[in-house]
Amino acid sequence: MHEPLTRLKLAVGEVVDLQRAAALLEWDEQVYMPPGGAPAHGEMVATIRKTAHEKLTSDDVGRLIDELEPALPSLDPDSDEHRIISVTARDYHKAACVPSAFVAELAQTVSTAQHAWIAARAQSDYSKFSPHLARLIELKQRYIAFFPPREHPYDTLLDEFEPGITTADVKALFAIIRPRQVELIRSIADRPQVDDSFLRVPYAENDLWKFGEEVITTLGFDWTRGRQDRSVHPFATGIGPDDVRITTRIVPNEPFSLFFGTAHETGHALYEQGIAGDYRRSLLGDGASLGIHESQSRLWENLVARSWPFWQHFFPKLQQRFPTQLGTVSAERFYRGINKVQRSLIRVESDEATYNLHIMLRVEMEIAMLAGDVSVNDLPALWNSRMQEYLGLTPDNDARGILQDIHWSIGAIGYFATYTLGNVISAQLWNAFGRANPDRDADIARGEFAPLLTWLRSNVHRFGRKYKPQELVERVTSSRIDPEPYLQYLESKYRRIYEIT
Repeated sequence: MHEPLTRLKLAVGEVVDLQRAAALLEWDEQVYMPPGGAPAHGEMVATIRKTAHEKLTSDDVGRLIDELEPALPSLDPDSDEHRIISVTARDYHKAACVPSAFVAELAQTVSTAQHAWIAARAQSDYSKFSPHLARLIELKQRYIAFFPPREHPYDTLLDEFEPGITTADVKALFAIIRPRQVELIRSIADRPQVDDSFLRVPYAENDLWKFGEEVITTLGFDWTRGRQDRSVHPFATGIGPDDVRITTRIVPNEPFSLFFGTAHETGHALYEQGIAGDYRRSLLGDGASLGIHESQSRLWENLVARSWPFWQHFFPKLQQRFPTQLGTVSAERFYRGINKVQRSLIRVESDEATYNLHIMLRVEMEIAMLAGDVSVNDLPALWNSRMQEYLGLTPDNDARGILQDIHWSIGAIGYFATYTLGNVISAQLWNAFGRANPDRDADIARGEFAPLLTWLRSNVHRFGRKYKPQELVERVTSSRIDPEPYLQYLESKYRRIYEIT
């Protein structure tokens, strides 16, 4: 078995190299590429994605998998050899269902759609993006048809981001979370509102950027293997564990969006930087799923960077940078301000208590689009009515409504549910770390983040894709994915902030 496994690793290494080269081009498109470069970039990405797909689905790889799969029962299921073979076989069989010409077509369509979305968002004109979205929906429906029918067509797309999780699982999760969060929001609405006026005054963008850099350096971001830039929509891209790029953006009248966006993307980056080096050129060298990835970003953004112990340490440093804005503000008042609950139009600016309602809205619309229950042209009206129903708000323009997120333009349909899954998993991991380290909050209040990062590296990061998400959560927390710890965290936190008895 040693010789065919070595050959398989070499073949897959070339596939991974190509995938990461495409990721680097896609990062450049959103960060540094001049607008006129879009057509050439689209062609290059299409060629690279197609070539990677053809290499993965080649006859040679197929023969190696046919030779190696029978050996799986004799291998330790926990061994790297078993997982490399099984994960590669899973990806191979899935990819083999999809023609390489389709992969190229989708990649080029996505490249064009991203730039159409950027222009449409800048002009707040959905009509400039809707033809591209219609094309993407058509391609996603074609993609679903390449595979055997499942209980729900959306299952096929969800499986791209969250292996083993179904549409029924997501709906069941939403059914548990929605009423508890709605009740929490109602309880908060009956209380005096938090004063966050000190967050709505001008802050020097460069100083906020430098403060964010200082913080994420303390958290453990390795600048020799990563960098930060600006983009229209914040994102993180791993070009391998030794090259992880994060971006953020400046939002008018929301100065701390920059900081919390940086904290969020750093959570993704820390995960990528922590994947075992042995997996560098294998299909194990990515995150277990987008839900696990989002658990890391939401953990560092919310459970850490929005926590009281965190600001016990960092608020004096922030106050020194901004004496005019924060000189008379106490740490407790600042903590309450950054955790203010307020219905808002923008998902990435929303608070923890309302965030999942944004996600539910988007998932429901994706399911409706794929099922043909709503046309692309009718989406803005549906979006606005659902926003009014769920959050009591109606967007005043497309940029603050249906065009606010990049995900549909990059073909990431089936992705949004992973944010709620990430929230849920983050609380389970947080509790598991707390049980392992009773000094958790005291460490954070002293600015000591190494214990948390080391624990995450040992229990989550290093495994990459070795385990499926449900399997990984059970290994770390001794429980399946369970919303109860997350709901208890939210209720406890906001009862304290809003003094709800």
